[in-house]
Amino acid sequence: MKIPSEALIEYLEAVIQKPLGSFRPAGELEMVLRRRLTKKEFKLLLGRLTGEPAEELAARLKLDEQRLTELQDRIRHKLNQDRIKRELCKGAE
Repeated sequence: MKIPSEALIEYLEAVIQKPLGSFRPAGELEMVLRRRLTKKEFKLLLGRLTGEPAEELAARLKLDEQRLTELQDRIRHKLNQDRIKRELCKGAE
């Protein structure tokens, strides 16, 4: 399944605290996220971006509420690491 590009950009702008420039095109962003996030983290991010309810998402990924929250926090932490921000942004190389 493909990530909706406008939702992805909005999510990244909301989560990343100090962006290092403008973001790369959506196709490149998806490849960076696939490479840097675990499978469950990526599926969780994809579900959130497509608007899937949290209960259905947790059931599909076989997660309890606490683990779901932990994964969301881990995604936020990873996206705010400088090395990953450099890969997501155009002018940060």
